Amino acid sequence: MAVHPDVEALLRIAPPEHRGEERIDWAAAEAALGTRLPSDYTSFMDTYGVGDIGELVILPPLPVDVPNLSDCHIGSMSEGLRWVWEKEGGVPGVSAGPEDVLPWGTGCNANEMAWLTTDADPDKWPVVTWRRQVSYGESRWAIFDCGMVKFLTRMMLAEFDECPLGDASLWGRPGAFVSWREQRRRLVAGLDPLTGEPDPYAEMFPIFDE
Repeated sequence: MAVHPDVEALLRIAPPEHRGEERIDWAAAEAALGTRLPSDYTSFMDTYGVGDIGELVILPPLPVDVPNLSDCHIGSMSEGLRWVWEKEGGVPGVSAGPEDVLPWGTGCNANEMAWLTTDADPDKWPVVTWRRQVSYGESRWAIFDCGMVKFLTRMMLAEFDECPLGDASLWGRPGAFVSWREQRRRLVAGLDPLTGEPDPYAEMFPIFDE
């Protein structure tokens, strides 16, 4: 299957050197979630596998058999994010209910990323974010008229007017993709899961394969 054009652009700044080897059954994933998913997201997962860019977790559609991460997926994160949308009223001026929000990313100091799924075509779903850190009086919710992969690229190239998250660790700084399986291998080897450098505390808190 051809790589999505937005994924091709992302590959130029975040090569998949430490990609995962998952092969997702998209028919089963979409049946479980009750919706089709955007083509840039499915292409991203087929190209990179399941993992993180820096400290930004890209959620898989279904559970993955990596220790301590099996509960981190779109299905498990949906209820909590929808509760926050309902409690806070969502993006100001946007008429949508909590059932119209579907998460795809989390991390970078507790920021949340999702799609607004009100359009019948998943490829037209804009990105919405919940920012933990915002200026006084500013809504924690924001909307961006682009898909998931373009959002990631534009953030790492600083192509928005301002940082779209309440954390600037990836703002204007392309991060490396590291699959969850490679992160697990590094942890067991006493290395930092994201950088691969020796962890000075590894002997104090050893991690073993289960």
